[in-house]
Amino acid sequence: MNGPSWRRLKLKYLVALKSGDAIDGKDIKDEGDYPVYGGNGLRGYTGGFTHEGDRILIGRQGALCGNINYASGKFWATEHAIVATPRQDFNTTWLGEALRALNLNQYAQSAAQPGIAVEVIENLEVMVPPPPEQDRIARRLWASLSNLNRLVVAKRALLDLLTEKRRTLMAHVVARGLDPEAPMRDSGVDWLGKIPAHWQVSRIAWLFEERDERGRPDLPLLEVSIHGGVRLREFSDDRIEQTAADPNSYKVAEQGDICFNKMRMWQGAVGAVPQHGLVSPDYVVARPTAALDSEYFGRLFQTPACSAEAGRRSHGIVWDRLRLYWEEFRDMAVPVPPLVEQREIVEEANRAAAEIDALRRATETTVSLLEERRTSLIAEAICGAPHCAG
Repeated sequence: MNGPSWRRLKLKYLVALKSGDAIDGKDIKDEGDYPVYGGNGLRGYTGGFTHEGDRILIGRQGALCGNINYASGKFWATEHAIVATPRQDFNTTWLGEALRALNLNQYAQSAAQPGIAVEVIENLEVMVPPPPEQDRIARRLWASLSNLNRLVVAKRALLDLLTEKRRTLMAHVVARGLDPEAPMRDSGVDWLGKIPAHWQVSRIAWLFEERDERGRPDLPLLEVSIHGGVRLREFSDDRIEQTAADPNSYKVAEQGDICFNKMRMWQGAVGAVPQHGLVSPDYVVARPTAALDSEYFGRLFQTPACSAEAGRRSHGIVWDRLRLYWEEFRDMAVPVPPLVEQREIVEEANRAAAEIDALRRATETTVSLLEERRTSLIAEAICGAPHCAG
């Protein structure tokens, strides 16, 4: 429990809080002289530095804002990290974990991009023990958390591997088929490379036509996600019905169509439409004109190689505002397996994806339990009882 010599202080009397400096993404490399830390930790390396010494970093923006990281030596802190520079002596690990126990994310301000204001967190109070007690707490935490932290890192690495395995597997089966012994031939398409010899190659214009129908107020509103394809739009307010406010401005998308976000096609925001619905007027809807399996083509269009080709054909001045229009999309050449094989590929892809997703969910549950245990250990070590800081 808190001893009689503990003091209650506002954070601003312990540290000066200030955001780091902006850095161009192209200046962040895999190797370099100095590490670059953003709001979620290490981003890479660069040739200069903004700070020197042992520092606590607080994530400033995004869904994970308020998370705690550490930096030492010479390093670059980006504008997405708040750097805590000491005003008085303290044990860095003790204060960092005391801040973690405060759950700073709860102070994020609601906006399109959640963020934490320095003036809010600098006025939060922490219970400050004498320096010897800070050191004792830090040693106890190091002993308690070292193995647990290694487990969390290992599980998060597994999640990254599963994500990459899923992406690689999906890309391989839709572009190369299920038979590893099938004879291959050059497709004649740069982004596609070799395909099974019995597959055809076709322009999208020979397989789909643009659908531009409006005015169906009875249909639910759909959206296209970079990671989830086409799905029902989610609303934060349950009182809002899942229909478009002005149906005349929304496009009709029918089950079996292909739909993509013009501005995010190059990032994989595309998929087969699972049910009749309405989509944004800034989306493109393509209706099949041939006998084909739309889900096969939805998965094909989500592959990294196809996304890169979509990016090459997109128009715009700013790289993150590129748009792919129907006229460019229709001219892309794609592989066309026999219809039976398209369906077999989809079936196998769905089976493999479900297996990987189940393992991913189990791993995410384990990570959550480990992080809950870590939170409990930190709270107990900081002052002997949960939520005593603040």
